[in-house]
Amino acid sequence: MAEIKLEHVGVEIPVFNSQGRSLKKTLMGIATGGKIGLTEKGKTVIQSLTDVNLYIKDYERVGLLGHNGAGKSTLLRVLGKVYTPTLGAAKISGSIGSLIDISLGIDSEATGIENIFLRGALLGVPRKKIEKDLPDIIEFSELGEFINMPVRTYSTGMHIRLAFSVSTIIRPEILLMDEWLSVGDKGFQEKAEQRLTEMVNESNILVIASHSRTLIEKCCTRALLLEHGQIVMDSDPETVCNAYFGLT
Repeated sequence: MAEIKLEHVGVEIPVFNSQGRSLKKTLMGIATGGKIGLTEKGKTVIQSLTDVNLYIKDYERVGLLGHNGAGKSTLLRVLGKVYTPTLGAAKISGSIGSLIDISLGIDSEATGIENIFLRGALLGVPRKKIEKDLPDIIEFSELGEFINMPVRTYSTGMHIRLAFSVSTIIRPEILLMDEWLSVGDKGFQEKAEQRLTEMVNESNILVIASHSRTLIEKCCTRALLLEHGQIVMDSDPETVCNAYFGLT
């Protein structure tokens, strides 16, 4: 069983060496949508999330909508336990898998095989499982003999195929995504789409941020609209999409 429960969660991100730059802080606030203020000790902070209350249970597919800077990425990072709330409490039960940055941990000087183990370790995959799945990962990536070459010799497409192939071996109970991944050429995209769909179907909970109305309405059972770090609407995808994109 997977479960997400956030109670009055707030996230404050400190901004160092920012005193005396009032114009820059004002422009930053406009650009990010975050609320910039001072703590009691005079430290500049961006209030990325404010008083977020959220409950997600098994078999829910939740879409996050909102303009850039609304707090979608911060919320995903809280759910992925990358950020610890500075206010409130977050209780997250179940294994977590994140496809927010599939290239995180890839070392350009290491070989493709070495990077499979590096990326797998970051994902929390036991080494024995990686060793077991290694032939399938290599085959899926379609890298051939390049798998033994340093990643710096790869094209952009090869790099993405490697990162995608190892990042999608996990089958988490809670799957976090920032947009739907579309990788590689047409042939690889079809394989990638199928594997991604399998991951979503096998997960207990999906939380995906997107600017695509079609994706939210197609994949999600529920949608949240964020503005300035707060959830301003929580309803079915059609209702939230109408509020965000406008009636069609």
